[in-house]
Amino acid sequence: MSGAQRYTLSGVDDKKSKAESQLKGNTLRTYIYVVTHKKSGVREVQRELHFSSSSLAQYHLGKLVDLGLLNENGGEYYVADQVKVDVLKDFLRFGSFIVPRFIFYAVFFTIITSFFGLVVILSSGPAIEVILIVMLAASCVLFWYEAIRAWTRGPI
Repeated sequence: MSGAQRYTLSGVDDKKSKAESQLKGNTLRTYIYVVTHKKSGVREVQRELHFSSSSLAQYHLGKLVDLGLLNENGGEYYVADQVKVDVLKDFLRFGSFIVPRFIFYAVFFTIITSFFGLVVILSSGPAIEVILIVMLAASCVLFWYEAIRAWTRGPI
């Protein structure tokens, strides 16, 4: 690895570790709000996150600009760089939605369990197939439990 590549990777690691140390509490809530809404103004952030003043919203937005996570243009803030830190590591972003990764596992196992359950019911299969369906159903329940738990404890 050349010196330039090492410097670039080190710069990315430094930025991520600095963001991880700074993205907490209201700053994290502000970052997630801007990520999910693509761009936001100071007053909008203040109202939506129930900050006591617009200067508090401005402080957190300015902090995110200093970290290089947001850009500011004419009083509007938008995402410059997405960082997966802390609670965001277990979530994926689709447009303006942030969903837990467990949702995909839960949907996949639910489809597989439904398909195999239907096949077993229609064919009156042996007991081993029923045991397989019960195990798949148990995994569905676990994945749905984790997905709902992650969603309720989620980033906002």
